Formats: sequence, C-alpha cells, structure tokens
Amino acid sequence: MLLSETRNTIALQSQTKQQLMDTHITKPAEPLTTDLGRRVRAARQSQDLTLETASRLCGVSRSTLSKVENGLMSPTFDVLQKIVLGLKIEIGELFGSAPKISANGRRALTRKGEGQRHAYRGYQMELLATDLAHKAMLPFRIRISAHTLDAFDDWGRHEGEEFLYVISGSVCLYSELYAPTHLNAGDSLYFDSRTGHAAVSTSEEDAEVLWMATSADIPQAPAIDESPRK
Repeated sequence: MLLSETRNTIALQSQTKQQLMDTHITKPAEPLTTDLGRRVRAARQSQDLTLETASRLCGVSRSTLSKVENGLMSPTFDVLQKIVLGLKIEIGELFGSAPKISANGRRALTRKGEGQRHAYRGYQMELLATDLAHKAMLPFRIRISAHTLDAFDDWGRHEGEEFLYVISGSVCLYSELYAPTHLNAGDSLYFDSRTGHAAVSTSEEDAEVLWMATSADIPQAPAIDESPRK
C-alpha cells in the first residue's frame, strides 16, 4: 500500500466511524472499561472539577470524557495520557493500583499476567510496573489482535517517544510519514510518538509485543550547542 493510499484510508475510516459513533447507540461497557470510567470520574470530582472544566484541562471533548466516565468508551492510550496529564494523576491510578513514590533505588516487579489490563479495539494491553509513580517510561505488553487498519479510527499520536519490540508473530507499523515497516519476532523500532502511527499483526495469530512509551511530562534533553568555542 502506498503512503498516500494509507493516509486516505485512515482519513476515510476516521470520518466514517466518527459518524457511526455519533448516530448509533454505544454497546454495553466491559467491566474493565466501567471500572476505569469510575476512577476517572472520582479523580475529577475529588478536585471539584466540572466535566466542562476537566475536558478543557485534559484537551479532550466533553462528550468523550463523559463517555469514558460512564464506561461507554474504551479510551485510546492517547486519550488516557491526556486525562492523566490534565487531572495530574498517575496512569496506574486509573487501573486500580496505588503507585508509590520513592526517592532512589526504585524497582517494580510484575509477575506474569499480573499487570493492569486495558483493551482498545485492536490492542489488548497490559500495563506493567504500576506500583511506581512518576515513571520516565510506561511499559506495556500488548497482544495486537488487529490484522487490518479497519480496526482503528485514526492514527495514534501523542507527546513523547516509543519503543516497540516484537516478542512473537509479525507486525506492520503504519506511519503517516514513513512507508509501512514490517517487523518479525526479535525486531524492534524506536520512533517519535508525535508521528501518527498504527500497528497490525501480519501473522495468522495475534502478535505479542513489548511497547514502551515515555511520559509526556518528561523534560526533553537540551539542545547541544555545537558552535565553535571562542
């Protein structure tokens, strides 16, 4: 698929699916989505914020925030990140954990299958190391169940950087700037999160990946002054 065709496909899917979301009744919420929504509402109300004010702080529409709170929408990582930053909370709090702040010697152990789970369309995500607050990285183990771009409304994009490592299966990462990148087990890719992206499994089975994203509030390294010294 040519890059221009990929962009057009994503744009058309986004427009069509948004129209469907605006005109059809939302399906009953999954338990995990409902729990997450309750925690978002509790975080907002604990700060005496109205939906309108919270939506402005988070940079998401009032309608989207309301659907998340009522368990009618499973938010993307992009939306989750905006909510976390806007409400000034830890992402782990939305999954029921109580992150601990430690000055030094930090570590977090996550046993197999004990991460906090969140599903969004083509991604079955497990957030790891949820007992640490103010992490520089957000590590996920993700099963990619999407096998075509039809699973997504639009590109995923947010502040920060990402690292993708394929554990099993094969993956194709589509990007709004680059040609599709095919990855097999053992391959990895590091990229700018601000570049629109979406990953699909290209193997018969769902692909398993380790996906890490930096927190949006991590300060960027200062630019190096390469001018000659006097």
